[in-house]
Amino acid sequence: MKNMQILMIKNSLYGQKTQKFMAFITISLATILISCMLNITLKIGDEVSSELRSYGSNIVVLPRGESLSVEIEGKNFTPLKSQNFLPEDKLHKIKEIFWRNNIVAIAPFLSVKVSVNNKEISLLGTYFDKNLGVKDEPEFSSGVKRLFGFWGVSGEWVKDDSVDEILIGEALAKRENFKLGDILELKTPNATLKAKVVGILNGSNDESQKIVASLKMAQILANRAGEFEKAEVSAMTIPENDLSLKARRNLDELNSIEYDKWYCSAYVSSIAYQIEEDFAGVWAKPSLQVSEAESNIVKKIQSLMGIVSVIALVVSAIGITSLMTSEIHRRKKQIGLLKALGASNIEIYALFASESLVVALISGVVGAFLGYALSYGVAFSIFSHGIGIAWIVLPLSIAFALLISILGSLLPMRSLIKLLPAEVLYDRK
Repeated sequence: MKNMQILMIKNSLYGQKTQKFMAFITISLATILISCMLNITLKIGDEVSSELRSYGSNIVVLPRGESLSVEIEGKNFTPLKSQNFLPEDKLHKIKEIFWRNNIVAIAPFLSVKVSVNNKEISLLGTYFDKNLGVKDEPEFSSGVKRLFGFWGVSGEWVKDDSVDEILIGEALAKRENFKLGDILELKTPNATLKAKVVGILNGSNDESQKIVASLKMAQILANRAGEFEKAEVSAMTIPENDLSLKARRNLDELNSIEYDKWYCSAYVSSIAYQIEEDFAGVWAKPSLQVSEAESNIVKKIQSLMGIVSVIALVVSAIGITSLMTSEIHRRKKQIGLLKALGASNIEIYALFASESLVVALISGVVGAFLGYALSYGVAFSIFSHGIGIAWIVLPLSIAFALLISILGSLLPMRSLIKLLPAEVLYDRK
C-alpha cells in the first residue's frame, strides 16, 4: 500500500499539471505577499530610524548645571549658569560607550553674540567633519555634515579649525544683503576677527538667521578656549516599549533582570544613560518626540503588514479549498477504489495531504525568494535604496505555505468520509 501511495502521489503531481499549477500559483502569490510583508516588517525599524537620523539628533548632551534650572513664577533660573560648558577634549567619550557602533554622528556647539556692521548677530561654532580622536576608531570623524544631512551650502563648506571663514544663513544673507566673498569684521568684547563668507547655508531653520563658523572661531570670540556648551548626537535606536517606558518613569523600579535587559538594549534612554556614565558632568537628554514618532511609525507599519498577511492567508486558503474540492470530486472513483481495497480514511487523507504539501513546499520556497525581490523593490521606491534580507523569513514563508495548504484542505477532506465505495464505483454519487 505504501509503494502504491508513493506511485499515486508521483502520478498525481505529473499527471494533473493544470490543477497543480493553479494550486502552485495560489500559494505562491500568497507567500510572495507574506514574505514581502515579513521582510519589510523586520527591516523597516532600521530603515525608519536611519531616515529619521538624517534629519538631526535624538540625544542632546548638556552640562550637568543646565539640568538644575528652577522655574519661579514662569521664569527659568539656572544657578550654575557660569559652569555650563564642557571640555572639548572629552567629546570623544560619547563615541566610546557600550553602544559606540550605534552612534553615527556627533557635533559640539558654542554660541556667541557678535557685532557685524554695528548689528548684533548670533554666531554658532561647531564641527563640520572633524576627527574626534576616538580610541580604537582613529578614522572616525563627524560634525554637522553628517548630523544634518538636509543642510546644503551654496559655495563651499567652512574648514574645521578655520578662523577666517564663515557660512551665512540664507535668511540672514537676504536680510543683510551678504554675498559670497564678502569680508566681515566680527567683534566681541574679547576679540575681533575678519572672516570671508565662503558659503550660504540652505535648508536649516534655526541657523538661517545665524552665522555658522568653526568651533575654534567661536571659542576665540567667546574667550572659551577648549570648551563647548552642548553636543547633539544621532544614534541608531530601537522603538520604545513597555520596558523602556518603565525605565523612563523611574529607573529604580526595574528589577535586576529588567535593568540588564534595558541597559543592553539600544533604547534612546539607555544610550543616553551610558553617555552620562562615561562622560562625567553631563546630562544626556533623549529627544523623546523623535523616539516616540519612530516607535509609532514602526508599530503602525507592522500592524498594517500583519493585517495584510492574515488576509492573504485566509483568501489563499479559500482558493485551495475550492481547488481541493474539485480535485476530490474528479478523483472520487480512485478514492472509492482505495477504500474497496482496504485503505482507511487516514491513509487517504495522507495521500491527498502529501500531494498538497509537496506543492506547498515548492510554492513556499519560490514565493519567499520572489517576496524578497518584491520587498527590495518596495523599499527602493520609498527609501531610494533596497533593504537587507531577514533570513528568518524563508522558514516562516514555507511554514505559511504549508499552513495555507493544511487549512485549505480541512473542509474538502471531510467529504472523504461520506464517499462509499459501491456508490462512487457505480456512478451512484
